[in-house]
Amino acid sequence: MDKITVADYLIQELYKLGIKDFYGLPGDYNFEILEAVIKHPQTNWIGCTNELNAGYAADGYARIKGYGALITTYGVGELSAVNAIAGSYAESVPVIKITGIPATKFIKNNTMLHHNFQNPDYKACERIFSNVTSAAASLNAENAKQEIDRILSIFIKEKKPVYISIPVDICSIKIDNQPNITLPRSNPANLKAAAEHALKLINNSKKPAILADTLIKRYGAIEPFNSFIKKSSFPTASLLMGKGITDENYKYYMGTFLGEYGNTEAYNVLKESDCVICAGTIFSDLNTMRFNLPFVPDNFINIQGTYCTIENIRYKDVLMKEFLFELADKVCKNETIHPDWKWYYQQIKEAPSDKDLSTHYIFPRLQQFLKPNDLIFAETGILTYAMAPLKLPEDALLQNQVLWGSIGWATPASFGGAMADKSRRTILITGEGSHQLTALEIGNMMKQNLTPVIFVINNAGYTIERLLSKKPVDEFNNIMKIDYSKIPELFDGKAAIYQARTELELDKILNEISSQKNDRLYYIELFIEMMDIPPLTNNILKGIK
Repeated sequence: MDKITVADYLIQELYKLGIKDFYGLPGDYNFEILEAVIKHPQTNWIGCTNELNAGYAADGYARIKGYGALITTYGVGELSAVNAIAGSYAESVPVIKITGIPATKFIKNNTMLHHNFQNPDYKACERIFSNVTSAAASLNAENAKQEIDRILSIFIKEKKPVYISIPVDICSIKIDNQPNITLPRSNPANLKAAAEHALKLINNSKKPAILADTLIKRYGAIEPFNSFIKKSSFPTASLLMGKGITDENYKYYMGTFLGEYGNTEAYNVLKESDCVICAGTIFSDLNTMRFNLPFVPDNFINIQGTYCTIENIRYKDVLMKEFLFELADKVCKNETIHPDWKWYYQQIKEAPSDKDLSTHYIFPRLQQFLKPNDLIFAETGILTYAMAPLKLPEDALLQNQVLWGSIGWATPASFGGAMADKSRRTILITGEGSHQLTALEIGNMMKQNLTPVIFVINNAGYTIERLLSKKPVDEFNNIMKIDYSKIPELFDGKAAIYQARTELELDKILNEISSQKNDRLYYIELFIEMMDIPPLTNNILKGIK
């Protein structure tokens, strides 16, 4: 029977899930794990500037590849990454958190080693991560093989982060190289009953409609979902987190759901529907435009990753992918004629001028700049809603962090996303307040010869917080002044750097970038007025106050 070290086995099995790049920072307790990554012929070690950024990068990588991995050292390293893993947990992004910890003898003797407390507690960090992961395990000589298989089985099924800590001495012990990782399957009886129930409801309805969201991608169900909507011809909208899952040029696509704040045609179709089919939806406040749904999801069909609810009856152990294949196979085409929905930014008709830049110009012009297959990473805050009316080209994907909303996420996440699929053009859109938290990952983008297009919108502070504050000019909403255009110059690599203050300047920059080879990093700083916000953001904020 073949034998393999614990560290090599773990990396081998993660590679089988498509993880080629492992993010993190080195530390004296994780060297053996890093050696296993480097030794594997198809995997790479990607060192980041800090553990939080590494966690964000692994998150961005997982959003594109399906799974991601983060490796840190014990205590100080892993706790610096908790926020990133919590965001992945909130948004169902499968990232495995791997921690190298002190040798077994020190744990057994409760020895006071560095990166621990004066009263050592070798389980403290595991307990912390157990709150933001689907499963956690600490390996030893007896359980290493069994625990790795268990953790990876949960990882694959739940599509959420998991946690494994490996003592230094356990990394090199030999175990059987016979994987026993369980792949999820639907309960056949439950799947059959759920499909029959759903199809009966659909066939009896006169105005069916579909609402799609991000969990469709997380659970690998894009193919059956798109087969279902094209065969049925049901009018389809998406929540903000799910932009790009549906072809936005598809004639039955109604656009991004904006509640009563915009795109009211989609709102009214869903309101009048007698059979709303929700697929992969996350019903958070910002994703639903402040819980502005005109229907109760469980009253109709609500398809989640591992279960579905139909007319308030819950069917357990029904996988989204298999359920959607059943619907796509048996659904009948809807013959209703649908209008030509105009939910997106309209084409700019006037020539660019020397007017100061504003969000009214930037986002419609950005819509024209996008290309098929683009990967777009948008920061939280004002940009969340500015991206909602954006019409994406074919196979373009928008990545955002609407639920967790950790500012600074987008810059390192776009680094991870660009590494995950180098065949696509990566576009990052961020505000200067968020960007300054994690901007050092620009250096790693250049080190890896990545060529993203980066837009930094500079509006002199935390504008979203100004809008929510009683006094917009309060000192706590101000930030330090940075010449952001100098950031790429700190690092080795090819970069083209621009600044734009007028419509004409931005138009010339975008035309120039579009005409060039994508052979360098493009960094564009855009200056707008402090309180300039997109109309949709303004409408929603009025509803909050």
